[in-house]
Amino acid sequence: MTTTPTLADRGQRLGLRLISKAGGLPVMADPKVRGRVEKILNRGAHGGFKAQVAVGRAFKKANGSGSATRPASAKPRGVFDLTPTEDQQMLQQAARELADDVIRPAGSQADAERAVPAEVREAMDEMGLALVGVPEELGGIAEERSAVAGVLVLEQLARGDMGIAVSQMGTAAVATALALYGDADQQATYLPHFTGDEPVAAAALALQEPQPLFDPFALTTTAVAQGDSLVLNGTKAIVANADRAELFIVSAMVEGAARLVVVEANADGVTIEDDPAMGVRAAHTGRVVLTDVTVPKANLLGTADDHRDAVRRGRLAWAAAAVGTGQAVLDQVTTYAQERKAFGEPIGQRQAVAFMISDIAIELDGLRLAVLKAAARLDSDSDAAQVVAEARALTATYAAQIGSHAVQLLGGHGFVKEFDNERWYRDLRGAGVLEGTLLV
Repeated sequence: MTTTPTLADRGQRLGLRLISKAGGLPVMADPKVRGRVEKILNRGAHGGFKAQVAVGRAFKKANGSGSATRPASAKPRGVFDLTPTEDQQMLQQAARELADDVIRPAGSQADAERAVPAEVREAMDEMGLALVGVPEELGGIAEERSAVAGVLVLEQLARGDMGIAVSQMGTAAVATALALYGDADQQATYLPHFTGDEPVAAAALALQEPQPLFDPFALTTTAVAQGDSLVLNGTKAIVANADRAELFIVSAMVEGAARLVVVEANADGVTIEDDPAMGVRAAHTGRVVLTDVTVPKANLLGTADDHRDAVRRGRLAWAAAAVGTGQAVLDQVTTYAQERKAFGEPIGQRQAVAFMISDIAIELDGLRLAVLKAAARLDSDSDAAQVVAEARALTATYAAQIGSHAVQLLGGHGFVKEFDNERWYRDLRGAGVLEGTLLV
């Protein structure tokens, strides 16, 4: 009697298959590259899947030694070159295999149930990609600061399913924020809960608020100083995994400036409300209501400039996710136009169809180039404000258009849940307007 492997089994086998496949590549002759790849793909093999603890754990304050640890600056490339490095290619390949074998088959179920299946979540946790923004010295897998690596991973995961990618990488965003902006004490207190054998069930970067024309730099959420404490009041909306998150990083106005603040989910005054969204439903979005929530001033994360940087990196992350889902759309409609026949010939031979698919491909390649350029600019420590804004504008303009074109091309098939495209269209509609949640 044969037993059908679970998604969790497939996730474990995926890691072994990738190691075997990668082992035959010429770059694996480099011991440094081999060690990095095996660390990424073999993270959980020694102990299998760990049981995740329930929401409400106590984060015991720890004192760091010396200065905060930051990811090392990216090595200068010398010329404008967007070719991924060997390490980045390995991360990209790992994410691609995960998307094809584990994420895509679960996308429809996750959307319908507004929850990522436990087997999928465990398989993704075991791959370790959520620690792509955390330095090795802090238990992560990053040798250097690399927004390029982040967008490459997000693109591939979202090609499988954006909702599942947002759910999992939303937790990664908090770990990345702690690595980028946290002081030594904050890193010592919180990061071990992401890098240890029993990682946090979920964490969330909560910037969005339930108001029209939301401006992440003019927040209604406030944090008022009272002695050595901050008292927070306000509401955060469309927060991924809000119902099961153990840790939040929220944005709030502190003395007239938008700042990031670490808030533990079990703090008095934190209330979670359901907040279903049109897209990314697998992320089970909710509202985080803060009513006189008191935290130490030491929970301020970074500076006002760091908050601004987080907003830009979040917008770039959403653009990368849109590229991934847009690629899934293009792959599907291209095959459909070649196979679907009307009046005795494939519909792709009709100019109106061919031109519409060409438009999708052109818009998608333009968005991908803008995303990679912005990520490379961030990695070079250059001013990336303009190029991130360009990527954001392209996402807001063309991501939903790509989804809409595909629905049109598929006709009735584009409007029903039997085909993935109606879900992809809903997900793409939000990628150009949502704030926070993701970070590269």
